[in-house]
Amino acid sequence: ESQNIDVEQLKFDEFKINKETNLNPRYTFESFVVGSFNELAYAASLAVSENIGNTYNPLFIYGGVGLGKTHLIQAIGNKIADNPKKKKVKYISSEKFVSSIVSGIRNHNIDIFKTSLSSIDVLIIDDIQFLAGKDKTQEELFHLFNYLYDNQKQIIFSSDQHPNYLQNLESRLKSRFSQGMIIDIPKIDTESKIAIIRSKLLNTDLVLADDIIQYL
Repeated sequence: ESQNIDVEQLKFDEFKINKETNLNPRYTFESFVVGSFNELAYAASLAVSENIGNTYNPLFIYGGVGLGKTHLIQAIGNKIADNPKKKKVKYISSEKFVSSIVSGIRNHNIDIFKTSLSSIDVLIIDDIQFLAGKDKTQEELFHLFNYLYDNQKQIIFSSDQHPNYLQNLESRLKSRFSQGMIIDIPKIDTESKIAIIRSKLLNTDLVLADDIIQYL
């Protein structure tokens, strides 16, 4: 007998993603490997998690693939969400943000989505570069940003490059991104790569010789 499979539910079950915040609990400051290349981004992220809406707002972290941007911005969210003060946190990928806006427009219920985000304390949007060329989504983000910022809510973005170099992105959004702290995570050094591999091995039963770790 055939069964309907909820793909999103499977994702939540597999990674134990928090359904309310969309955060992966594995992404914490404790599990983040700090090196000389990312210590500034780490320090700024930690500062934001301890004083939301006032320190570095918005926080904009950019860098290449695999440098820990997603881990870091979710670590902020997890630390805030675990605080007894129980602030409302929402992590959302830019693709999900776009699809929600498009769906809201199509179904004439976009206000429901906008209201759900305007009521939170911390908004985290990953890979903001994917909003390029999507004018309606950028317009909605602009208004949402203004509302959250004016109400001292924390806003956090990640991107693959500095906002000034993002193509097909409205100038007014770039201006908003630049109001707070913009931090680059540069290319990783060899020592930090080795430290990350050793850190990952601590969570497994796998043992690797030093020459294999060096090769990796």
